[in-house]
Amino acid sequence: MNAIRQIQALNKRELENAVPPEASWHADYRDSAYINIGGLPFDLSEGDIVTIFSQFGEPVHVNLIRDKETGKSRGFAFLKYEDQRSTDLAVDNLGGATVMGRVLRVDHTRYKRREDEGEEDNVASIMGPAAGASRGSHDDTDERRRRRTSDADEKPRPMLKEEVELAELMRDHDEEDPMKEFLVQEKKEEVARALEELKSKSSRRHRRPDDNRERSSKHRHHRHRRSENRSRSRERSHRDRGETSRRDREYRDRSDYADRR
Repeated sequence: MNAIRQIQALNKRELENAVPPEASWHADYRDSAYINIGGLPFDLSEGDIVTIFSQFGEPVHVNLIRDKETGKSRGFAFLKYEDQRSTDLAVDNLGGATVMGRVLRVDHTRYKRREDEGEEDNVASIMGPAAGASRGSHDDTDERRRRRTSDADEKPRPMLKEEVELAELMRDHDEEDPMKEFLVQEKKEEVARALEELKSKSSRRHRRPDDNRERSSKHRHHRHRRSENRSRSRERSHRDRGETSRRDREYRDRSDYADRR
């Protein structure tokens, strides 16, 4: 129960302080899609565990620890999700839940498979051919969705130095220190300023191509106007030369007529 209370207390503090996901204590386990499940009723099978925990994601591997001699469940298991983010939901929502009179303990873990488990995921085989076929029918759709999301979204940015410091402060600082709340609030303000500065830099980078296109458009417009002005100058020059030639011819004609008379 102590582990359950500690997790609940951590989650409560993060909610009260509006801690961003990048600075959450869950972020320490971004490299592991496994959870550790304790307090399981002894009558539950691997399929029962998958059914319970599938409400928060797609389980792909489960290892229910059994007694080597009797084969009976020992009440705890390791489960891997397809998406690591599902582990956060399972830990927050199923830790402390009561199943068949027993309280579940759910926490993150970095699990290493034993040699006899192999490298292949086993949930599809545990849940039967129908589940495997159903899962397979959705694989292509899920893969296309992930590709679209990957193409549309930017790569996750690394945590800022201020965010790392905030996470360490909340995790490691003495809870009894009366200054902790002040220090946390001060660090959150630093994080907000750093994020605003990062957003401002990103906006400037996005504006540069537009500015270049605008300058290019203005340059083309000015060049077009200069070309039009040159064309008009040439037309006026032609008209002036034509008018001068006409007056000269008229003058010569009048002079010839006067001489003949």
